Amino acid sequence: MKSIPSWPAPDVPALAGEPVPVVLHDTATEEARPIAPEDGTALVYVCGITPYDATHLGHASTYLAFDTLVRALRQSGLRVRYAQNVTDVDDPLLERAAKTDQPWDELAQEQTDLFRSDMTALRVLPPDDYVRVQDVVDEIAGAVAELVANGFGYAVPTTGSLGGDDVYFDVQAAQDAAGFELASVSHFSPERLAAAFVEFGGDPDRAGKRSPLDPLLWGAAREGEPAWPSAVGDGRPGWHVECAVIAAGALGSRITLQGGGRDLRFPHHEMTSAHACALHGHAFADHYAHAGLVAYEGEKMSKSLGNLVLVSKLTAAGADPAAVRLVVLAHHYRSDWEWTDELLDEAHARLERWRAAAARAAAGEAGTASVQALRAAIADDLDTPTALRLVDAWAAEESPAAELLPAIDALLGIDLR
Repeated sequence: MKSIPSWPAPDVPALAGEPVPVVLHDTATEEARPIAPEDGTALVYVCGITPYDATHLGHASTYLAFDTLVRALRQSGLRVRYAQNVTDVDDPLLERAAKTDQPWDELAQEQTDLFRSDMTALRVLPPDDYVRVQDVVDEIAGAVAELVANGFGYAVPTTGSLGGDDVYFDVQAAQDAAGFELASVSHFSPERLAAAFVEFGGDPDRAGKRSPLDPLLWGAAREGEPAWPSAVGDGRPGWHVECAVIAAGALGSRITLQGGGRDLRFPHHEMTSAHACALHGHAFADHYAHAGLVAYEGEKMSKSLGNLVLVSKLTAAGADPAAVRLVVLAHHYRSDWEWTDELLDEAHARLERWRAAAARAAAGEAGTASVQALRAAIADDLDTPTALRLVDAWAAEESPAAELLPAIDALLGIDLR
């Protein structure tokens, strides 16, 4: 599967102490479960950005959560194969491009480049596979054709297209034949499923659909939109099937973990799982993990509301990227929280204390127990607030041990050396 360059990888120092197995909350089972793949390799897929209005603090919070996860898994002794997509063929991006009178692919490239620079500044570990939808349309179209041939997809007569029909996924067929269970990831009630489906672009009232919650697999070509030829007609992919195909192409048909923001539980992650089950005949992921949402001025930070705090604007105004990182890590990854300027001021003050401690740190053996405590905190459902308090206590010591410095970098991504 074709991958594009992501961003430079920061150095991750070796750690003292013993590996600590990672236990992570699983959205599907609603309990904390160990991540322990039998072959010693964790296959991690995290849904990437739709490249417009990148990178706001909601993005940063999500990708720092899974950056922490990759760091935690590595310290546990596991190998990690990490894949992320770029949803550069989707309705919101095309709508923004039309609104700003900008070619869609130019807007996508511009915003992807900005995202790369923000991830570099925040010292986020890059994915091994970084895949744009536009580069794998043929693979996605082939998967859609396979779903149709096997009875999991169907055409819906379409007006306004350039001649073809839209293709939808048959959720009931997947439940009957492929082992997929609706709401097995999200645990939403029927009413909440319906509301979330509409919130994220679903069309329950579309005439010709077999079920209101059937999602789009392939949209027929329309005037002014990008389109590609395929066995199911000229058009472009639907949202969920993109991730099902990219994840399988990069990591294989059964992965260790699918992750993303909490708002992706339904329909996106649920339907991605459904498509993968229908394509491969077995469950998609062993574990599902979701980061909390970030608010600003009393509302969830979102592109639709326009209440975005952008990483690039913060750093351009003089914010230290390490302080931005500390603001995020001060909150547990599953919690919802609200960004304020005061939080950034507190993070800068914390960073200054840590750097002062690093400057007076002395070599010795006393730091090993603290390193182990830091490893244990990160391995316990990515408990970064506890990890930060441990470093605070270290920084308050008159002669802090230098042995903790590599651990602060390796586990928290803060280089104090």
